[in-house]
Amino acid sequence: MKKRQLGKSDLYVSELGLGCMSIGTDPVNAQEIIEAALEEGINYFDTADLYDYGENEKLVGQSLKNVREKVILATKAGNRWNEQNDGWSWDPSKSHIKQAVKGSLKRLGTDYIDLYQLHGGTINDPIDETIEAFEELKEEGFIRHYGISSVRPNVIREYASRSSIVSVMMQYSILDRRPEEDALPLLDSKGVDVVARGPLAKGLLSEKMLDKASDSIKEKGYLDYSYSELEKTIKGIREQLSDNRSMTEAAFQFCLANPTVSSVVAGASRPEQIRENAKAAKANPLTENEFSIIRAIAKQNTYQQHR
Repeated sequence: MKKRQLGKSDLYVSELGLGCMSIGTDPVNAQEIIEAALEEGINYFDTADLYDYGENEKLVGQSLKNVREKVILATKAGNRWNEQNDGWSWDPSKSHIKQAVKGSLKRLGTDYIDLYQLHGGTINDPIDETIEAFEELKEEGFIRHYGISSVRPNVIREYASRSSIVSVMMQYSILDRRPEEDALPLLDSKGVDVVARGPLAKGLLSEKMLDKASDSIKEKGYLDYSYSELEKTIKGIREQLSDNRSMTEAAFQFCLANPTVSSVVAGASRPEQIRENAKAAKANPLTENEFSIIRAIAKQNTYQQHR
């Protein structure tokens, strides 16, 4: 598996990362999924303190303890569970982040986090205070680097200009090209890289394509695509691709064709999915013709909110 430098950091992440939220709560199954990822050359594992009340971090840490120095471990903070554990609130304060990291380190069974990310963000946050928290955690050696996980252009602009983030995790796919509008060019100019989540667009860009469409998607569409537009777009791309090029390959390689993208992060609930995704990530890059065809067929979406 090829690796790419993450921003200006000393982290080199595999072009395919594992989004650990989908590994479930069974320790045996989680271990099998993560071992399959390691076998395929994946070294980037992304979790969050929010997932399964922190249990996800415990499973990830346990599964990676024997290879800790060989992997890039990423987690997130900013969402605080209430006492009943039936809901959470947004808390980007310095005090919460500096407290949250202690819980994540304990659950992960490690004394440092490679990439610590703000799990969201709004323009009304105390951004300078949040940045200060991450900078102090770097100085104290609890984290190596930090980034944000956000799709909001106004928030991304603030952190890109005011902090030393090395990455932004954001939704990006053939069906969601909103980051191309201004986020990707801005981050490229700042030397900040993108970790692309949702590259398969809820499975619509997997081999099962429209068979993965939920009732909600069939009724309301996906982003600014109606269901009929989805059918036309996905079928149109599939017809233009060579028989040797799978939809999953096209989906991953489309994201990776942008030089600002360091890694695409996809979830997996079975080891077989890991192997399928790894095969697609290791495939040949899109040709100029394939890339042009996809861009011509898929919409250039724009952000309607969170400017």
